[in-house]
This record gives sequence, C-alpha cells and structure tokens, in this order.
Amino acid sequence: MKRKNGFRCSHCKQLVPITKFMGIEHRNHCPFCLWSKHVDLNKPGDRKAKCGAGMEPVGLTFKQEGMDKYGRPKQGEIMIIHRCAECGKISINRIAGDDEPKAILNVLKNSKNFSQNGIKFLTGKDKKEILTQLFGKKEKPGHQFLCI
Repeated sequence: MKRKNGFRCSHCKQLVPITKFMGIEHRNHCPFCLWSKHVDLNKPGDRKAKCGAGMEPVGLTFKQEGMDKYGRPKQGEIMIIHRCAECGKISINRIAGDDEPKAILNVLKNSKNFSQNGIKFLTGKDKKEILTQLFGKKEKPGHQFLCI
C-alpha cells in the first residue's frame, strides 16, 4: 500500500516512512528488512517493470568509484544487492541513512554469494570496512567491534 509519506513493506509489513526531513525522498527498500520491490525495468526510477514481486537482499557490494591517483580502485559506499524472487533480476541499491545496521550485517552474514554481471559480493573479510562505514570508527589494535 502506497501512502503520501511512506508505504507498508510487502515483506515484513512495517510502515516505511519517506520524509524530506530525513533526507530521503526516494526510497527503494525497507529500512527494517531491506527487501525491495521489482518496479524498475531498464534504469532506476523508471517504474516500468510489470513483475512487481519482492526483491530479496542477497548480498552487499561496494559502489565502483573508479581509480585513485595510484591506479588502485577507490573504496565506495555500501550497496545492497537485490534479486527478484519471481524473475531473478538483479539490482544494486545504495543503503540509506536510516537502514537498520543489524539488517545490513545480517545480509552480509547470510549472503547468497553468487556471481552475476561481474558484481563482487562482500564477505566476512569486508566486515571491518562495513562497520567503519556504518559506525564511523576504525578498529583500534587490541579492540574488536561488538558483534550485532
């Protein structure tokens, strides 16, 4: 169900707010369970897909930002990899500032880790960078992040 200031998630049934105040005008997934809906066909925002099925968060990746001045890949922001539960279409969406960190870490933990369209799925080896992006802290020697 779509509402002026939000919608009800078709997967977890939570009410998902959309407010300019939060800096989120265009939402493409639920911040609680991270599921999306297959509505775009050729490009983000075109809303031309006829499928309309749920899109499961199957993994995480980093946005490809090009190369730094030394020829190394730049580290981009965290992106959610969604796969349509009906037709299998893959899409990649940025995380939002109000997404539940626990849900993001659960996607990493339960990643389906299949390869498609050259997408590099993140693994447990990437957890430190994910935590740094989510919480803004670098791990100090001798200290470990709390597992959520």
